[in-house]
Amino acid sequence: MAPHSLQIEEPEEPPSSSHLTICPPSPSSVISVCFAAPSGAKAFRNRFFPTASAAQWNDWCWQLRNRITSSKELEKIINLTDSEQQALQRRDATLPFAITPYYASLISPDNPAQAIRRAVVPVVNELVVSAGEAHDPLGEDSHTPVAGLVHRYPDRALFLVTDYCSTYCRYCTRSRMVGRARNTTSTKERWHKAFAYIEAHPEIRDVLLSGGDPLTLPDETLEYLLKRLRAIEHVELIRIGTKTPAVLPQRITPQLTRLLKRYHPLWISIHAMHPDEQTPEMKKACARLADAGIPLGSQTVLLAGINDDVATMKTLMQGLVRLRVKPYYLYQCDPIIGSAHFRTTVDKGLEIYQGLRGHTTGYAVPTYVIDAPGGGGKIPLLPQTCLGRDGNDVLLRNYEGNIYRYPDPL
Repeated sequence: MAPHSLQIEEPEEPPSSSHLTICPPSPSSVISVCFAAPSGAKAFRNRFFPTASAAQWNDWCWQLRNRITSSKELEKIINLTDSEQQALQRRDATLPFAITPYYASLISPDNPAQAIRRAVVPVVNELVVSAGEAHDPLGEDSHTPVAGLVHRYPDRALFLVTDYCSTYCRYCTRSRMVGRARNTTSTKERWHKAFAYIEAHPEIRDVLLSGGDPLTLPDETLEYLLKRLRAIEHVELIRIGTKTPAVLPQRITPQLTRLLKRYHPLWISIHAMHPDEQTPEMKKACARLADAGIPLGSQTVLLAGINDDVATMKTLMQGLVRLRVKPYYLYQCDPIIGSAHFRTTVDKGLEIYQGLRGHTTGYAVPTYVIDAPGGGGKIPLLPQTCLGRDGNDVLLRNYEGNIYRYPDPL
């Protein structure tokens, strides 16, 4: 028996469905002493949420209950452009709209080109369908043996445990499904079928919890999932994909980190988009996770006009390393419906990769990949460094463009 599976109690039934996709109404998660709000956040709270106390602002449940979800609410905070106003009024949008008050405090009220604003406030461009775009560009649905479980790679499974996010990024790969609540099958029934599939496939040693954002689930629900997976002997590794440290850092409570520590080996992949996200709150959240012994990686989507230059990307990646987050993947933006205004050329991605490799520590250089349309999986992209052979030598190009020989007799 694998060491991680020792002394695992029989999993209990999942909490009632009312606690599956929203935090509990209990005030127990209030953590008023955990985050010292910077003056900008405090001024934002005083102006736009004047009845909220510091304790409420620092309560992740309060943040979820007070999400900004309409143009009427948003136009009180920022000066909407015609494009933004029109997009918010459309009922045929490809993705729901929601922003936590915390993340809204980072948005520029007057600059529609600001990175964070562009990422979460819709514009009419996302209503335009361009060639090659699809609702499910990665072909996840064709690799879904049971609802909510994607089994594309031999030894890994993607477990979509919720369709709920605290904040919706406009370039989301799963815009076809998040925030929709269209699945008529109960969450409990879907989860049980997913567990049964994993149990029946001993080749699955690695399960990634995603969605939606798993860390929007209450502690008791998250623990049920982790305990249930840990009871499956051949599941060696559990991973969680989340943007919570950036958009809802109040969620990373001491109680949560104590819970997560009980289910090692557990890794967390954090969606990191721009250096402006690296606030004192995000730094505190990442520190808590790292101090709990959880290896942290990052996943970043390359986005036109947001992070598609070497200076921005280097600042982002170096900042992540300081937060003890290892840059893992840099994704070419997936061709979801209405994403043309976010997508760069692949040449631009290679240029940025070349501007990182050798110019900063290797720990700060992610792997640049395209998740191949149609379900082909992640394919790394690299500038040409191995130029071929010359007799018994291999010809190599370094980060400066210089050519070197490596002896490699045939």
